[in-house]
Amino acid sequence: MTLNDFTKQTLEFPDDYEGKVIATLIRSNENIKGRKSILYIHGFNDYFFHPHLAEGFHKNDYNFFALDLRKYGRSLLPHQHPNYCRDISEYYEEITESLSIIHKENGNEIVILGHSTGGLIASMYANYGEKSNLISALILNSPFFEFNISKAERDLNLFFARIISFFMPYANKSKPLSSLYNRSLLKSYYGEWEFNENWKPERGFPAYFKWLIAVFNAQQKVRSSSDISKPILVIHSKRSDIAKKWSPEVLGMDMVLNVEDIKETGKKLGKKVTFLPVENAIHDIFLSKKEVREKAFNEMINWLNKTIK
Repeated sequence: MTLNDFTKQTLEFPDDYEGKVIATLIRSNENIKGRKSILYIHGFNDYFFHPHLAEGFHKNDYNFFALDLRKYGRSLLPHQHPNYCRDISEYYEEITESLSIIHKENGNEIVILGHSTGGLIASMYANYGEKSNLISALILNSPFFEFNISKAERDLNLFFARIISFFMPYANKSKPLSSLYNRSLLKSYYGEWEFNENWKPERGFPAYFKWLIAVFNAQQKVRSSSDISKPILVIHSKRSDIAKKWSPEVLGMDMVLNVEDIKETGKKLGKKVTFLPVENAIHDIFLSKKEVREKAFNEMINWLNKTIK
């Protein structure tokens, strides 16, 4: 499959503090009415460019949908600050609308697959979202449950972020990401993938202080009061580290998040949490080397088949 094998549906919502707001629901043209469905939610500095995921799910009798959240990817409008939000709940509208559309079209189980920040958003929605009853299970691919810095550094950064953003709501840290991660993905460097670098820039869009606070507040809620009743699969690399320069090891570890943080918060999500550690995986498990991502995908499908009857 290629991205030409998908159809886009623009979802429109009431204006927010920046003006016009849209999100984009992407559906595979190979979906078959009545099958179980996957709804994929991307992470920060990201959007849907993963047709191989849809292909894998189709082979296992699942329909596939993806959501480009507001101010990301296909949904980013010229007047908007990219990837910006002031509260994670801002994304609930498009998740609710997408779940309603998928349920109306298929009338069957819906599984949300959330990557990184998308995993955090999905966890919050499963707790507090209007249509969370339509979710049959959650799959969290390296969910963003903690900043990959010391707690002292995090708290200091948040202290100043709150003060500065109170007076300047669009204050930010520019180029917050290491260039190594995108280079580990891109075919033109060390990876296998091609994507729109206007929607997924090498060093990332600015990390707005308001966004940092919104993420932290959501992380705190998930850590302290999550009570998701549905089955959850948390997939993560077996190893994480912070790389300063390129080496082949980058292609076998999570260099974005700390896997110990993922495990620590993951076990607090609900009473039905399963962990799937993946040897030699990168941050986005399903963009890892072919043999790694295929093994992880097969184990995920085995879990789904046992969980979603």
